[in-house]
Amino acid sequence: MDARIKSGHDGGDHMSSSFTLRPYAPSDEDAAIALWQETWQRAYPAIDFASRVAWWRERWRNELVPNATIVVAEQSGTLTGFVTIDATGYLDQLVVEPAHWGSDLATALMDEAKRLSPTQITLLVNLDNARAIRFYERNGFVHAGNDVNPTSGRPVLKMMWKA
Repeated sequence: MDARIKSGHDGGDHMSSSFTLRPYAPSDEDAAIALWQETWQRAYPAIDFASRVAWWRERWRNELVPNATIVVAEQSGTLTGFVTIDATGYLDQLVVEPAHWGSDLATALMDEAKRLSPTQITLLVNLDNARAIRFYERNGFVHAGNDVNPTSGRPVLKMMWKA
């Protein structure tokens, strides 16, 4: 699965860059958690994600690492993104460093999730996260109902992709 992907110009200010996709390793934990915090803080500046890191680390260790396949994207030795997908095809997290938003990195991670779950993927996305919803729609996901995030109480959109 170690794939080298060269991404071209994406129409934004990003220059060409290459990154590697590889399986998650326990030594990636701190970088993955820091990246989760940074991206969510950027998406929701009014929420204090620093105060949620201990909760997230527990969830990462106890729920995601044991139950999901995690693929990380690395560029020049730095973790720049990751995707988690479990055996049921549930995609819990697709995280990309904000400097790479709009690049090929998220699409490469999504393609890897589709390779790992080739028949169907479901996910929940915050209803007010228009950027993420547009990304999922571009990647073939359709709206499959509304729900509420049990942790945050925020309205979420259930989205689904089928092969």
